[in-house]
Amino acid sequence: MQRALYGPEGFFTSANDGPADHFRTSVHASPLFAGALLRLIEAVDAALGRPRVLQVVDVGAGRGELLATLRARSAGTDLAGRLQFTGVEVAPRPPGLPADVGWQRNVPGEVVGVLLATEWLDNVPLDVAEVDPAGRIRRVLVDPADGSETLGGDIDAADRLWLARWWPGAAPGDRAEIGWPRDVAWADAVSSVRRGCALTVDYGHLRDARPPLGTLTGFRGGRQVLPVPDGSCDVTAHVAVDAVAVSVGQPYRMITQREALKALGVDGARPALDLARSDPAGYLRALSMAGAAAELTDPGGLGAHWWLLHEVGIDLRGSI
Repeated sequence: MQRALYGPEGFFTSANDGPADHFRTSVHASPLFAGALLRLIEAVDAALGRPRVLQVVDVGAGRGELLATLRARSAGTDLAGRLQFTGVEVAPRPPGLPADVGWQRNVPGEVVGVLLATEWLDNVPLDVAEVDPAGRIRRVLVDPADGSETLGGDIDAADRLWLARWWPGAAPGDRAEIGWPRDVAWADAVSSVRRGCALTVDYGHLRDARPPLGTLTGFRGGRQVLPVPDGSCDVTAHVAVDAVAVSVGQPYRMITQREALKALGVDGARPALDLARSDPAGYLRALSMAGAAAELTDPGGLGAHWWLLHEVGIDLRGSI
């Protein structure tokens, strides 16, 4: 998975195309998502006393789409001229990205502001385990050429410890995705925030409802495909978000995207029909925005994503 996603010819390291050509995220679905995040950034700015420089760091920045949209939407606001945008990504800097948007491979240290990670953790590589007929928990091995699978040896002690706490009770034939690499990755990223907040948004599950067959899958060209780790497709698995939350050692709040976006003013309500008579063009624009908001808050789709928020040295209660 590491080689397929981040190796020399990996899915995310290739400069030929971007993730948006293969799968649709909230960032790609509508600028309403960036607008909601901008309102969160404004709340963090106020809680920090409106510092001279407010950092906005996007981990797993893709081709910089979110940062470019945030930059454009913040123009003309009180934040203009004070926001410092940084994309963290293994792929080369995308062409056309505004010159004042930073681009680097590692999370910067000493962040004062907002650290974002939208659909990043699901692509942090992990191992998959399966319970064999004898009850042994064994590592799943995969042929990178065609995706065929076999069972390997027993998992190690660190894996067993994580499974015992976060993915217990597996029966023969069940699978588990060993999520401690995601816990480590998120805790490391959050540790860079000195004051402000860290937010990760991703699809995931909780301890009491782990999927017995796991969630490992692939995406290519907008379609779900077999997760063949040859670099040609995205290889992804849902996030054990409760394990990630606890790993940081900071207070946290965890709500669905539907709840979070509604709190930030995105509700998907249809415009009043009276507007169609008084301003037909305005009605059509409002209807389009309502459709985009409905997609972002759909409880059977993007609205079911989890928002995991850590506040560091500030209190955002009342903002989200």
